[in-house]
Amino acid sequence: MPPKGEKRKQQIIDTAKDMFINKGFQSTHIGQVCEHLDIARGTVYQYFSNKKEILFAILDTVAENIEDILDPDDLSDFLERKPEMEVIVKFVDDRIASCLAVLSNEPIVIRLIYRDIIGIDEEVSDKVSVFLSKIIEIISREIEILRDNNIFKKDVAPPIAASMLVGAIMMIIYQYSKDKKDYLDKSVTKAMAITYLHGVYETL
Repeated sequence: MPPKGEKRKQQIIDTAKDMFINKGFQSTHIGQVCEHLDIARGTVYQYFSNKKEILFAILDTVAENIEDILDPDDLSDFLERKPEMEVIVKFVDDRIASCLAVLSNEPIVIRLIYRDIIGIDEEVSDKVSVFLSKIIEIISREIEILRDNNIFKKDVAPPIAASMLVGAIMMIIYQYSKDKKDYLDKSVTKAMAITYLHGVYETL
């Protein structure tokens, strides 16, 4: 897609996203997005068939970004160099903190998970469940590689550890958002990663 098309597509996503949060999903219509951006309906339909597709695009982008950050080949290549434990801890912390930053930058995702967007139907809920399972699967894979390389404790169960990490982090981000605190601060996401992961390291 040409850069101009990508820019317009992102404008549509950003506008719709704000409306979903402020007006509710059911009360947001494509016509309102068009009016806000001063564009024709046909422009929106070049990219999305309906408003659900806009919502799904947000979830897909977040999942893709997290999968890129937690690329298993990057992790395996890094571990093959036999770095010191201190270097490994920083590398892993930075990867998880980057994932948290991706989630923090899309508060609508957290609100969808907690069904805190008015007008969400079962189709959207099902899509959110698939998204959540994908995120847990990606993080579980990361934990499994670290466990199998004797970085994390042998008795760590990757799916459970990943579910606990994702659940706890999303709750924190959700609460920060509700309390209007700065959950985008890098020190916050870094602290989350350290707090929830350091208990599973084999030695520190």
